[in-house]
Amino acid sequence: MLACQLKGLTDFFDVSIVKPYPKGDDKGWPGWRFPKTDNEYPGATVDKLFGSEYLHEVHFKADKEYKGRYSVPALWDTKTNTMVNNESAELLRSLQTSFNHELPPEFANVTLYPEHLRTKIDEVTEWMQRDLNTGVYKAGFALDQETYDKNVIPVFGALNKLEKMVSQNGGPYVLGKELTELDVRLYATLIRFDTVYVQHFKCNLGTIRHDYPVLNNWLKNLYWNVKGFKETTNFKHIKENYTKSHADINPHAITPVGPFPDIEEGVEQDISKLKVGSVKMPEVLEYESKL
Repeated sequence: MLACQLKGLTDFFDVSIVKPYPKGDDKGWPGWRFPKTDNEYPGATVDKLFGSEYLHEVHFKADKEYKGRYSVPALWDTKTNTMVNNESAELLRSLQTSFNHELPPEFANVTLYPEHLRTKIDEVTEWMQRDLNTGVYKAGFALDQETYDKNVIPVFGALNKLEKMVSQNGGPYVLGKELTELDVRLYATLIRFDTVYVQHFKCNLGTIRHDYPVLNNWLKNLYWNVKGFKETTNFKHIKENYTKSHADINPHAITPVGPFPDIEEGVEQDISKLKVGSVKMPEVLEYESKL
């Protein structure tokens, strides 16, 4: 959805939105469910294409023998009547060019993977995806103390590194003046961080709003000032997706009220005025030094 907003593709797609919970068993069955009406759950819609009850029904319409994941986002081609893709990273990349011939110049020229920054984007993506984007899940779904301890440290090592990187590049984006895939990938994790990952996944060595002033400012700028980010963020969906879907982590499905506010206001345009933050736990600093 965010990539569609940034590329001006909202008129090209009719969007159906599943309820944020339940998601099914550990194999994802029966999986994401559509509401019966558009008024059943705020921000969720019926399946506008087929009137399906579950997302898996849509996959089976494309392939009766489908064995993959019933995940979102998922892109359906109404002309070929099949599922195009349901892998977010691949969709983020492909949507940047697939419709350029149909778009006005101001959107056709938008690229989140510019050629002169590709090497750097790929380099940062490798450790950011490993240690932060998926790192919060490795820590959160750990089944023993040793596994949790091993995986929570890299999360904050990566955050320390990114805090310095945004500051050194001068903002307002991760690599400086150009919005790239890194901003989209990082936003997806940081907009959830204080809201759910701190308490639900036990990633509580620090918070974005209190321990990372530069990243917090970066996050606020995207949410409040860059069209598409706020429009595709729903904190109710974020909170209830996690707290009401993982019975092994939160068996009573109680959703914490905070933090309040969901995201702070006020953006500092001159980030050189911000003191670079960090989590100074020795193990975190050691991991950061290796990135």
